[in-house]
Amino acid sequence: MALFLREEPRPAGDADPAAVVSCRGVVKSFGRHRVLDGLTCDIPRGQVTVIMGPSGTGKSVLLAHFVGLEMPDAGDVIVNGFSVPRMNEKKLLDLRRQIGMLFQDGALFSSMNLYDNVAFPLRQHTRKSEREIRQIVMARLAEVGLAGAEERMPNELSGGMRKRAGFARALVLEPRILLCDEPDSGLDPVRTALLCKLIKEVQQRHHCSAVIISHDIKTVFEIADYVILIHGGHVVEAGTKEQLRQSSNEFTRQFLEGAVQGPLRMD
Repeated sequence: MALFLREEPRPAGDADPAAVVSCRGVVKSFGRHRVLDGLTCDIPRGQVTVIMGPSGTGKSVLLAHFVGLEMPDAGDVIVNGFSVPRMNEKKLLDLRRQIGMLFQDGALFSSMNLYDNVAFPLRQHTRKSEREIRQIVMARLAEVGLAGAEERMPNELSGGMRKRAGFARALVLEPRILLCDEPDSGLDPVRTALLCKLIKEVQQRHHCSAVIISHDIKTVFEIADYVILIHGGHVVEAGTKEQLRQSSNEFTRQFLEGAVQGPLRMD
């Protein structure tokens, strides 16, 4: 866990007021490898934003900065108008309660059944009674199509079911921001499309802001409101999916078309 500065969070004056997350000149290195190199972007509030780019270009690292799991070496990350690096540990924990995170594999506890996995955040972070918790858990499980599966263990679930279970757990605290790190990883095209459709439906129903990291251009473009394309640690281009489809940027066109010829190489 990173060290936190011992001062209260304060509003960041250069944040875009229409953005739920703003990154300003974010730099992050691991040893000699610079992953983020002065990255600047804005995540629109109340929309589905997709972050795309080649493998190893810092997408998941960027997502970790939104919740303070990583802290920038330089620059600023601003969530709901407040600087994450300036938050003390208490404020950072408060922030995380407002953010739901869907990990690549669902990140379920193998020793707990599905019900207890989904109930875990409510038991840890609220004082709700078990009756209230049950109402919430069963509603979220039904929402993701897992009604009747609450007694099953994670090893009894398919990959798609584990993803949906992780999604249900991410929703139980009614997050204002939903982060999805490659939700399509390991799924076939049909289940990827169904999961992405579900994410879009839930985002609209709960009026939250969703950020998705994905390599599945065809599927995520169908649900994206805004797209950020990153490479080499910085933003290559950002805009609506219509704007990126019409882009004249050589890298953008190669990536979206999956073309062999272009600036992106195997090395």
